[in-house]
Amino acid sequence: MKTPNLARAALAAVALGWGGLPAAALEVGFAAPGASERFETLLQDASLVIGTARGGDYTAPDLLAAAQSDYARMVGVLYAEGYYGGEVTIRVNGQEAASIGPLQAPEQIDRIDIIVTRGAGFFFDRASIAPLPPGTDLPEDFAIGELAKGGLITRATRTGIDAWREQGHAKASVAGQDIVADHARNRLSAEVTVDPGPRLRFGDLVLLDDGSPSAVRESRIRAIAGVRHGGIYSPAEQADAANRLRRTGAFRSVVMTEADTPNPDGTLDIETRVTDAKPRRIGAGAELSSLEGVTLSGFWLHRNLLGGAERLRIDAMIGGIGGDSGGEDYRLGARIDRPATFTPRTSAFLLANIEENNEPDYRERKAEIGGGLTHRFNDELRAEAGLTYRFSEITDDLGQRELQHLLVPISATWDTRDDQLNPKDGPFIDLSVTPFLRLDESASGARLYADLRDYLTFGDSERITLAGRAQLGTVAGASVRDVPADTLFYSGGAGTVRGQSYQSLGIDLASGGTIGGRSFMGLSGELRGMVTDTIQAVAFADTGYIGEDPFGGGSGDWHSGAGFGARYFTAVGPIRVDLATPLDDDAGTAYELYIGIGQAF
Repeated sequence: MKTPNLARAALAAVALGWGGLPAAALEVGFAAPGASERFETLLQDASLVIGTARGGDYTAPDLLAAAQSDYARMVGVLYAEGYYGGEVTIRVNGQEAASIGPLQAPEQIDRIDIIVTRGAGFFFDRASIAPLPPGTDLPEDFAIGELAKGGLITRATRTGIDAWREQGHAKASVAGQDIVADHARNRLSAEVTVDPGPRLRFGDLVLLDDGSPSAVRESRIRAIAGVRHGGIYSPAEQADAANRLRRTGAFRSVVMTEADTPNPDGTLDIETRVTDAKPRRIGAGAELSSLEGVTLSGFWLHRNLLGGAERLRIDAMIGGIGGDSGGEDYRLGARIDRPATFTPRTSAFLLANIEENNEPDYRERKAEIGGGLTHRFNDELRAEAGLTYRFSEITDDLGQRELQHLLVPISATWDTRDDQLNPKDGPFIDLSVTPFLRLDESASGARLYADLRDYLTFGDSERITLAGRAQLGTVAGASVRDVPADTLFYSGGAGTVRGQSYQSLGIDLASGGTIGGRSFMGLSGELRGMVTDTIQAVAFADTGYIGEDPFGGGSGDWHSGAGFGARYFTAVGPIRVDLATPLDDDAGTAYELYIGIGQAF
């Protein structure tokens, strides 16, 4: 195989780096006889010559340096794909690039030809990583008779070492390797010996501050991390500990590494460096709907209120500005979360809210205060339970009334989405049940709600996404007079059925008024397609059902809507614009416009 003298290539780049005339119109020839289209693409993507030529802003020295670097890059692709006997030829103005010395460089380059002859593939006649813990599965292609791609050996070795680390052998390493290519037989022998090292246990969490200690107390950092002193070492537990520190929001960065040397007692200290985030943060948002008007929101956040990574957030919202959805809504709330309460995975919280909702069919003023616990089982599954006192003052078509309830909200969320603002893969399930006890002689009951979402992405470069959502809800055990108005269900608007007026579907009373239903079902589907790298077109359809009785019993009604939308992708997420029409007698004559940030679901 022809390869460059790398030192000479570097000298050429330095000698010509003083300048040089811009290259004239350049022709780049590329050939890889017998290679597949995929293989040619790999080679071309690796070529600095082709990349430089495409850029258009280059000089002759730039091109020569790129050509001389391309030998190693082409060889790297060949080895990675299992071809160890190939040949790379790169000619600059008809002369082999590797033979052009620093003082012989051309002032003008008109043509560069790259020819890669990959030769025959090499196949494993021995593929061994040993010793391995029982049950270790190496990559399937790392086996006798398979094409000996260079990356396979690295992957298999990494798999073996990781398997030992998962068994507590934190210092597992490569003890030796014997890799031989037989060019006469086109065979590759790969034998790697692994040294597992001793099985270790977690030692101390050692905090390193580099002269700038954290404002979070050391005892709280250790409690949040939750590293089990004396427990068998586990890289997954170490990663979980670092993630718990990051999730508090108190730290801008968290770096957690193993000490270089185990302690004499078989423990391994974990060295941790944290850099504090700015303690305070303020934010604001806006959303526009043609019917519901403008919604403005803002928050103030303190990430380390008492020195233990306690998180205080105060939220304010004004909605329905300039809209036709019953009037303006107001909300002011505060919540404080304390991580690592009882267990490293459990947080405690206190909350207080006051709110006024002026909806098309009711007005409700409410105040609530409560607290509870949040437990995170893993990165995808979390649950929350609490106890809340709530006072409600309601005016609707049933008259005026005051209600006092003791709520026991319980919820669980399983979120595997790849991106919360623009999900393309991974189901999402949110389940909640809220038993409520009426603090007078009226009946008590419970509210149940489920939100299920899933996504399927396919096509070239995964540019098409099908998104589906189902919402189910019911209120059981109490009459509509015994529950707060916003506990009942309505349909219509951005969160349920686009194209239908906001909360336009409820239960019609014999007196002519409307109230919410005790059962709800909503179904939504979207087809999302990328038009460019930053613009996405969307077609969608929604339908909703409101029932008079729990679990869909009794009378009820359906309504539907459909439309088209666009998404413009920005650094803060996709900006959403949807235009929808109802699928009833007003289809094609009435429209609703929705603008926001992030996908609709």
